[in-house]
Amino acid sequence: MNVDLHCHTNASDGQLAPSAVIQLAAERGVDLLSITDHDTLNAYRQIGAHDPRVTLIPGIEFSSQWRKIGIHILGLNIDPAHPTMVAAASRQTAIREKRAAVIDHKLAALGFVDSLRGARKFAGGGQLGRPHFAEHLVSIGAVKDRQQAFKRYLGAGKAGDIKACWTDMCTVIDWIKCSGGTATLAHPQKYRLTRSKMVALIQDFKAAGGEALEVISGYQTPQLTRDLARLSVQQELLASCGSDFHQLDVPWGALGRVCTLPSHCVPIWTQWSFAE
Repeated sequence: MNVDLHCHTNASDGQLAPSAVIQLAAERGVDLLSITDHDTLNAYRQIGAHDPRVTLIPGIEFSSQWRKIGIHILGLNIDPAHPTMVAAASRQTAIREKRAAVIDHKLAALGFVDSLRGARKFAGGGQLGRPHFAEHLVSIGAVKDRQQAFKRYLGAGKAGDIKACWTDMCTVIDWIKCSGGTATLAHPQKYRLTRSKMVALIQDFKAAGGEALEVISGYQTPQLTRDLARLSVQQELLASCGSDFHQLDVPWGALGRVCTLPSHCVPIWTQWSFAE
C-alpha cells in the first residue's frame, strides 16, 4: 500500500491547492493520504468529491513546544469538524498572526517596510508563515530565493526568527485525542537534539498520551529509518510515514514517494477501522 500521511497545500505553506494535491496523489498511486497543513483545517473546507482511488485521512500539523523547544505534532484521523479541533486551529492561527506582526516589525527595522502586507499576498488567504515572508523578500529583490531569505533574515538566529509561544505538547495531544485522532510526533530528527534528548522527548510524548512516531519523513538515510523504527518499537509507539510534501521541485519531499516502513514496525493505519 502506498501511504503518505504528511503533506501540505496552499492552505498553509504548500504550493498546490488541496484538490491538486489529491489529484497528484492519485496519479502517483497513493492509496492513503493525509493533508496536514500547519495549524489549519481550511483545506478540508475546500475539498469536495475527489478521486476515489485515494482514501483521505483528515489531519493537521500543530506547532507545539517541549521544554521550550519547538516541535511539530501531527493529528491524524481526526474529526476536522469537532469543536475542540476547530477551537484549537483558531487559537494557533491567533498565535501565528501575533508572530507575523513581530516579524514585520523586525524586518521594518532592517529597511523592509510593509513586509506583512507582502507576505499576506503570497499566503493568499492561507495560514501565514515565514515562507510567505521569504517569498515577499524574493519579490522585492532583497534576496535571490527562499533559501537566501532564511539564511539572511528568517532562519535560526536571524531577525525574523521569532520564538512564538506555541501551545505546550500535552495540550496539543489532548486536542487531538479529544477529536478522535492519533497524536503523532513529526520528524523527530529535525529538532537537532542529542540522542538522549530525543529519547526523552519521545518518552515524554508517550507519557502525555502520544501514540505514534513519524519513522519516515521524506527522503532520509536507511540508517535514520532503522534508528527511528527501533525507537518506535522500544517505546511501543505506532509508526507513521509521509513525504512532508510542499512543492513540486523538491525531490527530497516528493508526494507519494515514501519508502515502506520496516516490517517490525506497527503501521499507524492498522489501528484505523477502514484499514485493510
